[in-house]
Amino acid sequence: MHIETFQRLIEDIYYEKDKARGLAGTHMWFCEEVGELTRALRRGQTEELEGEFADVLAWLSTLASIAGIDLQAAACKKYETGCPRCSATPCTCG
Repeated sequence: MHIETFQRLIEDIYYEKDKARGLAGTHMWFCEEVGELTRALRRGQTEELEGEFADVLAWLSTLASIAGIDLQAAACKKYETGCPRCSATPCTCG
């Protein structure tokens, strides 16, 4: 699945509820999910990681949608030529 397709799927499932909550409230939920991912990483809970990464991606997608950002276009624009700083792939920044 492409990022664009995933973002549209998350919009279909959650957009109205998340938009009503607003950017700030939705960002708080995103931060909570990042915290859960961090906890799973620190504790070495590999069985939890797949779900936590998916949750973080879903909340990031909904934040982008509320803000009017096409996540796939934004990511491609920033990283299509490699590292945004040195333009190399792999990055050669010191």
